[in-house]
Amino acid sequence: MDFRHKNHIISTSPEETMQIGVKIGTDLKPGAIVALKGPLGSGKTVLTSGIAASLGVDEPICSPTYTIISEYEGSIPFYHMDAYRLSGDEDFRLSGGEEYLFGAGICVIEWAERISLPSGALQISIIILEDGKRRISWEKLQ
Repeated sequence: MDFRHKNHIISTSPEETMQIGVKIGTDLKPGAIVALKGPLGSGKTVLTSGIAASLGVDEPICSPTYTIISEYEGSIPFYHMDAYRLSGDEDFRLSGGEEYLFGAGICVIEWAERISLPSGALQISIIILEDGKRRISWEKLQ
């Protein structure tokens, strides 16, 4: 898959979504921020699992809804954040989320629409289509 010449892809299964995450992860560099948007059950955590797998994280990736930030060891640090329970930027700052941005690791933020995102973040939106497939689109925020 060449993500440089497209801005979306259709996934037909969780396994395919996982593989898309692996491909995305192989292109990420330390300091990258991936902002995930999509409804409940759209595959945000599955995509995150693929990104983590590409970084050598070998433990299961679970939704961090109750912990806000989960840290994993891989070839580089991997931070999985969930903004679902946050009420905005101030909550994100108070949770310590800003301290992880642009650091030595990769940050993936689920429910990213609940906070302001920095320029340079890779915003990925997942839409559930009528046939159950997922439309995964991305753009680099300016």
